[in-house]
Amino acid sequence: MVNTSSSVPTARHFGFLLLENYSMIAFANAVEVLRMANLTSRQPLYTWSVACVGCDGGAPASNGLVVSDMAPLESLDACDAVFVCGGVEVQKAISDTLVQDLRRRAARGQMLGALCTGTHALAAAGVLDGYRCAVHWENLVALRESHPKVHFALEVFVIDRERITASGGIAPLHLMLHLVRAHHGKKLAMAISEQFIVDRVRDQSDQQKLPQPEFVGPGYEHLVEAAELMAANIEEPLTLSEIADAAGVSLRQLERLFHRYYNVTPAQHYLALRLRRARELLSHTSAPIMQITVACGFQTASHFCKAYRAQFGHSPSEHRRQGGSQGLVHVGIVAEAAAPARRLRRPPASPAAGAAMYMS
Repeated sequence: MVNTSSSVPTARHFGFLLLENYSMIAFANAVEVLRMANLTSRQPLYTWSVACVGCDGGAPASNGLVVSDMAPLESLDACDAVFVCGGVEVQKAISDTLVQDLRRRAARGQMLGALCTGTHALAAAGVLDGYRCAVHWENLVALRESHPKVHFALEVFVIDRERITASGGIAPLHLMLHLVRAHHGKKLAMAISEQFIVDRVRDQSDQQKLPQPEFVGPGYEHLVEAAELMAANIEEPLTLSEIADAAGVSLRQLERLFHRYYNVTPAQHYLALRLRRARELLSHTSAPIMQITVACGFQTASHFCKAYRAQFGHSPSEHRRQGGSQGLVHVGIVAEAAAPARRLRRPPASPAAGAAMYMS
């Protein structure tokens, strides 16, 4: 058992608003983290209430199971945050009553969240306009087109001010572990992870894994090839023109593909890959920062530190001082990943080429 402090912390009350045919795995993963936090700490750190809109006799999940003993919808007013839990055919479950209820909660300043396709409901109510949010990759393109004021991201979960969203599946587990760690410290979050046999706690910098090209849209196979080339050429970054040529598309086509599927430019995606590699090296090895700078394709430590701070909100040295392993349960030296299938080898660059050729 883990005691989080000498005094009993203030309990946090979460509300879960279940839509018809909601995802059981998303809902259960969120609630189970709260339950285990109470059990492991031996303190009533969290309470939760469950309600639904227009359901009589319980809320049916997409797997056919029904959660009964629903609390009245208005009882969620007392919660610190309310999560809308969606699932299949979510559009059919978004009623005028639900939309009005969400707008009322937003107007009174209540923190709102969504699990899985519950993001659809928040977007339909207009309470995500101007916010970044996560949604399952399957819904990403359609939602971006229908809700242009919302910034949909590929992260596993996103916390943007008073909006908290998780993409689906087991993403709510990682979201709740992140919240537990923020509320009560890393030790408790690690203990919960070990109970659930979760060997790595994902954080906001982690992105969803997209499916194989044949299951997505046109041109996605070129995007996959370009992303793999980027991941395979971290220490000596390629130019975008080299990547586009190797992937068999023009630079303009490459930019369109990255914007459509990732909502970023190719340069932003490449830089994020290199910075995430740097974060892994900072967390798992004792390598000097200058060595990590070179290993991740940066020409100067000052440029690396500036880019790292812009991405993660703190410098590499601060990451090390803070323990450097906030998103991991077990910390240790990790072996280099298996060599990627493709790695471009360029001839030595001429002096005139200069540093401007390469990504920065």
